[in-house]
Parts: sequence; structure tokens; C-alpha cells
Amino acid sequence: MNVSLDTLPKQFMDKVGSYGDKKIAVRQKELGIWKEFTWEESHHQVRDLSLGLIALGLQPGDRVCMVGDNDRQHLWADLATMSAGGTIVGIFTDAIPSEMEYVITHSEAVIVFAKDQEQCDKLLEIKEQIPLAKVVIYWDDRGMWSYDDPWLKSYEDVREMGSQLHEQQPGLFNQMVNEGKTEDFANFCYTSGTTGMPKGAMLTHSNFIEASKAFYKVRPSYDTDNLVSFSPLAWIAEHTLSVTPHVLFGIIINFPEAPETVQANIREIAPDLVFYPARLWENLTALIQVRIGDSSWLNRILYNWFLPVGYKVADRQYAEEPVGLPLKIAYALGNLLVFRPLRDQLGLPNSRTTLTAGAALSPDMLRFFRALGLDLRQVFSSTETTAVGTFHYDGVNFNTVGKPLPGLHAKVTEEGEIWLGGPHIAQGYFKDPEQTQQSFSVDEEGIRWFHTGDAGHIDDSGQVTYLDRMKDMMQLAGGEKYSPQYIEGRLKFSPYIRDVMAVGGEDKKYVTALVSIDFENVGRWAEKNLIAYTTFIDLSQKDEVYDLIRRDIEEVNATLPDAARVCRFILLHKEFDADEAEMTRTRKLRRRFLAIRYDEMLASMYSGEESIAIQAAVKYQDGREAVIETSVRVCTLLEVEDA
Repeated sequence: MNVSLDTLPKQFMDKVGSYGDKKIAVRQKELGIWKEFTWEESHHQVRDLSLGLIALGLQPGDRVCMVGDNDRQHLWADLATMSAGGTIVGIFTDAIPSEMEYVITHSEAVIVFAKDQEQCDKLLEIKEQIPLAKVVIYWDDRGMWSYDDPWLKSYEDVREMGSQLHEQQPGLFNQMVNEGKTEDFANFCYTSGTTGMPKGAMLTHSNFIEASKAFYKVRPSYDTDNLVSFSPLAWIAEHTLSVTPHVLFGIIINFPEAPETVQANIREIAPDLVFYPARLWENLTALIQVRIGDSSWLNRILYNWFLPVGYKVADRQYAEEPVGLPLKIAYALGNLLVFRPLRDQLGLPNSRTTLTAGAALSPDMLRFFRALGLDLRQVFSSTETTAVGTFHYDGVNFNTVGKPLPGLHAKVTEEGEIWLGGPHIAQGYFKDPEQTQQSFSVDEEGIRWFHTGDAGHIDDSGQVTYLDRMKDMMQLAGGEKYSPQYIEGRLKFSPYIRDVMAVGGEDKKYVTALVSIDFENVGRWAEKNLIAYTTFIDLSQKDEVYDLIRRDIEEVNATLPDAARVCRFILLHKEFDADEAEMTRTRKLRRRFLAIRYDEMLASMYSGEESIAIQAAVKYQDGREAVIETSVRVCTLLEVEDA
């Protein structure tokens, strides 16, 4: 690594020196118009904001929390914090006040950036519980004009403070940037917390730079590349695959006008680089399937003709076999009539690098998108590995998660746990030495390893196969082992299933499932089939809906070994909800919590009951809320001996 460019702010200043006002650094859509900002304009924003933080008392090593949508001000606040020697701590925008309180308190943050009135209101609610936070800085002032609490300061006011400090000490900003060290902490990124309270992974500038450079070796980025930033900036992948390449390689970051306009804005930009969490690829799969079902008869015929052609091409590429001229011609025609228009609707006609991260995507979905012509590749990683680890960079095997990136390492312990090692591994967990000792180690060669807690194996070619979390691998009473996440991924290929939790264990003789329907897609199907319904509860318990989901589960069962087949299932009366702690903010299931909350339902599936009575909250379209008593059915797919 070039010692003179060993931190992210130094890399940023290098690009400012190279591009100045000659090249666009950032775009954001406002009021229907894409506003452009050059590297020099970004520099002025970052410099003044960084000096404003110094004027507010920020010291090197202090933590600064960030909560808000993906906006240019968020990016500039990140760079300004790091330039002043501070450490970023991201908070998801949909976090409730108690979750915000935990992260702010645990990280000992002294300043909080919050986008707007909604986030400021949540912070004001917990103001007394976060005494270390000296000030909250907001960048969207709509609705904030009547607030007179001195604890709240506007982004522009802080920038003005920094501008005045720059006039008094014109060399201070450059001095702060130059004093930064590669081992300084750039980000405390909090884990999703699937089994307990989130842990703050301590990541240095070196971690981010080494991770991004490792990825660059197999998937280069260029200063002409466009990327649309909309995945939460509290998520590690957004920093590693968006912010870091921005300052390292000069890629252009485009920010959407609002969360509701993301898809339209992506279509307008047609980005070269795309990385979505697995959850979004699952949603896109369902969206495509439903829209095709609702399209004209001609579109349905063309889709049904050419999708098998796409699958054949994907399978031959997977097997590293020649596609053959007839199949190439058929696929070219399908691409013209079906696949390219579909990719254009998704805003991905020009994507060169298309990634999925955050969770394992099922082989069905990888195969589906590659059939549509998207070179979708899976990244196996975690917060602790700075969002990189293994990757399909020399071919795609739908059943593996690829090989370690150049300079990185992977191995599997005797217990079957995957370890990832290299210069991208976090330095540990903040204020948690016990967990740090359990999860990290350094071998005799000096390689730093993260013990992922994931089960898997490595084949002779170096390909890593991911099975599931070690703690989630389940063994049935008969001794057979299975991966709940693998079953769930296959089931979520159905456009009518939004979430599912597969259940089993040593005291269970068979697998069962709690299924949450996709209300929008199932509702559209019900209307098309003239099935009347009122609420989520009403729709989910319709006999016709049970039959619909039953068919999709039976299709998946036919591909699974006998021990892993779903024998009984229940359609839940509601969606799994992160606000109720049923899921993490990254949409991962909290299995232990769900097992306790839905204990009676799970028990009913193993006792032979046909239904179970529940109490459920209902919200009507006019805003009224009520609690009703209803029952949910237990549907039996395979005859089994009850536990």
C-alpha cells in the first residue's frame, strides 16, 4: 500500500487533486433534476464540515453516529468525520429509539448526524439516556423550523462554523488528513445481532482499502463507472463496495431522490456496478414472476418459450461446456425479445458487475438471473470481514460461494466451521474482549482469522460451499442433518412466499415451517381469481391460499432429500417484523426469539392438531385497530408419526 495514501481521506484528497472541477464525483436527484457535484465541490463540503466538527469539540478517535437515507450529505459527513480523525458508527434508518440508544450509548458517540425531523424526534425521545452525545446535526431542515433545542444544529450551520475556522487556520484540514494513520479506526460497524445484542466490529482504514483492492483485482472499477447508492450506509457492504471504491478508484456515486424513487432512478442511471442484498434479489424474482403473470398473452408465451433457453445456457456455462451455435442463436433472439427488455425494466441493461451479498442466495435465484442475462455472482462475507471473503471470479458454481479473493484465505476446521483470514479482518469487537477472543485469532504465519460461525466445506478446486450457521444446522431424531436456510432459500423462490422459517431439531422427527405470505403478490393473485378478502389475516387463512402455497412447497419438497422435506406448515397471520425483534434490521430471522414467540404454533405442528387459536392485532384501512381472536390452520403435506 502506498504509505502516503494509507487512509480513506488521503485517497479522497488524491482524487480531488487529480480531478478537481474537471470530473463529476457525486450526483443526486432533487425535484426531478439530477444535480451534479465535482470532486472540488465535494472537497469544500468535506473540508468545511470536518472543521465544523472540530469546532464542536470532536477529538481524534471519537465516535460519530450516522442515521439517515443515502444522500450526498451522508457521504460527506462520513468523509468529514474520518478526515477529523473520528470513527463512523452507522444506524439503520428504521431503527426504533431503544435500538438507537443502544448503539449510541455502547459506541460512546459524542456527535450524531440525523437526516430529518423523523430521526431527530426519535433522538429527542432518548436525549436523557445518551448524555455523551453533545449535539445532533440534521441535514434536511423540512419541519425543523420550529425546533429551538440548542442540542440540534443544522448541517449548514456546522459547515459555516468550519468555513470560519478554515479562514483562521487555512492549513488545519490538510494537516488533520495527513496525520491520519492506516491503523486508525474508520468504522465501528454493528453486526445484525441475530442471537443477541449487536456487536461493534472495529474496522480500520487498512481493512477497507485492502478489502476493496482485493475485490478490484477480479472485478476492476473505473472512474467512468456509475453506481446508485441506496443500500443502507449502516450496512458494511455499502462502505466497502461503494464509498471505498469512490475514493480509491473515482467511481461516480448517484443518490436517489427518495427511497420510493429508487427503482426509477436506477433505470435512469443504468449503473455499471450493482450490488443488492439477497433480500432484494428475492423481491425482484417475485416481482418479475408476478408481472409476467399479469402481462399480455404474447409476453407470457415469449417468456415461457425463452426462459428454458436461458436456463440451458446458464447450465452449460455452469458446467463449463460449449453453448453451441443453435443455442446461441435461440438465446440471442430471446435476449432481444424478452431478456434485455426485462433487464431494462430493472435498470440493469449495462451492468458489468452484479453482486449479491448479506446472505446466501438460493441456487434457484442465481440460476434464474443468469438465465435472464445478468452475470450475478455471490459474495460470501460478513461485517467482520469488511464485506469481502469468497467470490465467483473464475466461473460460477450455483452450489458454492466461490473462492477466496486474491490475498485472502479460507479454511474449514475439524468441526466444519469456515474461517476467513487476511488483511481485511476486523480488529475485534468494541468493549467485548471475551467475544473478540472467541471469534478472532492470529496464526503462526501472522494471518488474522475470523471464525465465521458458518458451516461448510472446501472442495479440491478451492471452492467454498456454505451450508448454514453452525448453530442453525439441525439434526432430526433419526440422525439426519439439514440446513434450514437452504430449505428457506428454495421456498422463497416462490413469488407468494415472503418469509419462511424451517423448524426441526433432535427432538423432532420431521421438518415443519412457518410461512409468511407476500401480501401484495398473493393479494393480486386473489383478485385475479375473484377471491374476496379484507385483511392480511383473512387472506392468509383462505383455503385457496393454502392450496397455492402447498403446491409451491410440494415442488421444493420433490427436490429435497426425504429427511429435509417439509411435512407440515402454517401460514402466519402476519409478516415477520423487525420492529418486534422478529428479524434484524438486515432482514435476517432471529430464530431463537421466533421459536419462543411462536412456541404454541410450532408445538401444534408436532402434536397432530389441525388448527390453533390465536389473538391477533388488526389494522383496518380507515386507521382503526383491534385485537381479534382467530385460528390458523395446520396443513399436512406428508403423513408422519407425531412427536
